[in-house]
Amino acid sequence: MAEHEQTSPNQDENQIIAERRLKLKAIREKGVAFPNDFKRSHFAKDLQDKYAGTEGLEAKKVEVAVVGRMMLKRVMGKASFATLQDSSGRIQVYLSDSDIGSESHDEFKRWDMGDIVAARGTLFITKTGELTVHATEVRLIVKSLRPLPEKFKGLTDQEQKYRQRYLDLIMNEDSREMFKKRSLIMQSVREQMIGEGYLEVETPMMQPIPGGASAKPFVTHHNALDLPMYMRISPELYLKRLVVGGFERVFEINRNFRNEGMSTRHNPEFTMMEFYEAYADYHRMMEMTEQIIQKAAMKVCGGLEIDYQGKPVDLRTFDRLTMVQAIKKYNPQYTDAQLNDEAWVKAEITRLGGKLPMATGLGSLHLALFEECAEGQLWNPTFIIDYPVEVSPLARLSDTKPGITERFELFVVGRELANGYSELNDPEDQAERFLAQVKQMEAGDDEAMFYDADYVRALEYGMTPTGGCGIGMDRLVMLLGNAPSIRDVILFPQMRPE
Repeated sequence: MAEHEQTSPNQDENQIIAERRLKLKAIREKGVAFPNDFKRSHFAKDLQDKYAGTEGLEAKKVEVAVVGRMMLKRVMGKASFATLQDSSGRIQVYLSDSDIGSESHDEFKRWDMGDIVAARGTLFITKTGELTVHATEVRLIVKSLRPLPEKFKGLTDQEQKYRQRYLDLIMNEDSREMFKKRSLIMQSVREQMIGEGYLEVETPMMQPIPGGASAKPFVTHHNALDLPMYMRISPELYLKRLVVGGFERVFEINRNFRNEGMSTRHNPEFTMMEFYEAYADYHRMMEMTEQIIQKAAMKVCGGLEIDYQGKPVDLRTFDRLTMVQAIKKYNPQYTDAQLNDEAWVKAEITRLGGKLPMATGLGSLHLALFEECAEGQLWNPTFIIDYPVEVSPLARLSDTKPGITERFELFVVGRELANGYSELNDPEDQAERFLAQVKQMEAGDDEAMFYDADYVRALEYGMTPTGGCGIGMDRLVMLLGNAPSIRDVILFPQMRPE
């Protein structure tokens, strides 16, 4: 019979911990309680892949040494079974008095689920067809003092999964697979960038001036320099300094920090990939973004037609719309006259429950209206292009469309996934736009950009025409991993104190 240990009104968790501490005390009195001399020969998955279903396996005397956390235990008199889980999967172990001796078997019977156990022996297939290690030796490697839960369910347990990710990973195969997918996605992105001739770099996480995005920074203090410092909101201005320096293709995958709200799509600490290419424009950046996402989808999903939360997503083609085109597509009742009337647009934003922007101009109002009435409906990948200059302080102005920049944002499943543009490389224009941002900050906009004099100085040495883009890696993992919340794809998300 399977042994299941769980907390219940009949047996308080503290009582279980106290009993396990007594067991550990007895182990200490006998010798080394936490040995570190066992050498594993195989992982569980490798053995399953190679030997599961093999006929005549027992006669081959395949010797193995495995180790893992004991997730299942069945004691049947003079014989027992245990299921061990390592980082790759699970494997069953069979042990008996006749093989390991009654004393060792009796010791095993006192071990608990959650203990880390090692076994040596030979492989065989049970009558039920399960690959099993016929143990000639078993050892307790780590005594677990806390009982494992049976399984997670309900809202309280969902929160526990985020707070105690180590426990979630022990108990939940889906969670382990999610973070393996995340690793594969990161690997795919790196391969794509390096294959395109990009150089991976690292830029400062603490900055004297936060820049590269419209966001509220975290503030800290550098004691030795006696200076206020900011956790970076974006690596953009440093990466573009590298382009000035002659590194014509650079990328960075790393953390950004924004002191803003938390939700299913926002975590204050998150991972971005930003890349910059000399002699490229925003059209090239859109092509690169498509390729990056499609390659990652092929690697982890095996195709470009995927499912997200029960609804299909087609990653084979990426649409392109202007902001006004998107507004009209999902709100055909709006007329051109209305959309060109600032007073009407303000009233409509307010009616929809939106917040009026700090920036002035019809373009910023269109952005606010777009966020209220169109953004959430962009399910299949759609580039929204040609953003107004007043909301794009680092993007190059269009040569043919007054007041418009060569900028895009990519939306998939109703949320932003990437942001890119042809970079502004005119130092005088950049200085003026920084000054406009400073005025917005003085007017109370805590997401307006600082004036970065050194960045302007860098531009004065001359930056090549350049394209740049940032992709939210956590949101990409959410999409390709079919995760409803950003917390599901970040190993240790920020949480309120318990």
